[in-house]
Amino acid sequence: MTKRMIMSRTPLRITFTGGGTDIPEYFMNYGNGAVVNATINRYIYITVNEKFDRRIRVSYSTTEIVDSVDEIKHPVVREALKYLNISEKIEIVSMSDIPSNGTGLGSSSTFTVGLLNALHAYKGEFASSSQLAKEAIHIERNVLKEEGGLQDQYAAAFGGMNLMEFGKEPEANVTPIIMPEDTMEQLQNHLLLLYTNMERKSDHIHTDQKTRISSLREKYEKMSKLSHRLKEEMNRGNYMEIGGLLHENWIEKKKLSNKISMGEIDALYERAMEKGATGGKLIGSGGGGFLMFFADPKYHRSISESLGLPVTPFRIVNRGSGIIFVGD
Repeated sequence: MTKRMIMSRTPLRITFTGGGTDIPEYFMNYGNGAVVNATINRYIYITVNEKFDRRIRVSYSTTEIVDSVDEIKHPVVREALKYLNISEKIEIVSMSDIPSNGTGLGSSSTFTVGLLNALHAYKGEFASSSQLAKEAIHIERNVLKEEGGLQDQYAAAFGGMNLMEFGKEPEANVTPIIMPEDTMEQLQNHLLLLYTNMERKSDHIHTDQKTRISSLREKYEKMSKLSHRLKEEMNRGNYMEIGGLLHENWIEKKKLSNKISMGEIDALYERAMEKGATGGKLIGSGGGGFLMFFADPKYHRSISESLGLPVTPFRIVNRGSGIIFVGD
């Protein structure tokens, strides 16, 4: 069949509660992981096109032009092409709405899901949300042996605001959080996203967490319960409870590893609370990236100015990875 140019668009995500309970070393032993997250209108775009000659071109922060898949240095691109049996005559270009590394918004797994979606479409195949999430997990965790949890792949693939539950199997039960329309509007109006300009690598944080899971089981269990409570409050339209739940979750999460926060982050957090925030957290595994706070909109400007951090506007979106362009 004739290969067509394909473009996928895949949303990044914010996490409210339970981050860390989606690590297999926790939930496969204890079976009660639970995360609440939501995808936002910040995206990673992947374009795939048939190349004129038989070589392979991959363009991200650098550009690779190689003769075979095995020569590709980008690990996810290399393994995704192998997984889908694509060996030549292809070019892949990626673009992102935010910095591509160390932000805590799940960009690595968002890239993987978006790439797989685009490659399946390029081959004329449909891949469901569940399939995309599972294939991304397989490549990242089983093939490349990368450390981390499983929420990011499911968030990118499914989209929306969801409660994700992890039992003793390596997959998630994804439940959309249903709330009145005005509740969602109020929630979004109260959320403030600030970029710390600190990039971090999550691998060493996940590795440190793994060694301490059994001794900190109660902390993980409390965070899982907070996720269920958050879902219940949102179902009832009680959006004002979110700040307190975020704060409780952040206090517990910091106890999982001394690498999650640091003095500078703690100082920023305390300053935001003094300026009107009722709760917040670092997005992602910790160490840097984006800070998110829940605060009355009238306090947003003073919080941002006091912390000296730029505001990143965003909206929660309901759609996961999608194909937005198919060429002739």
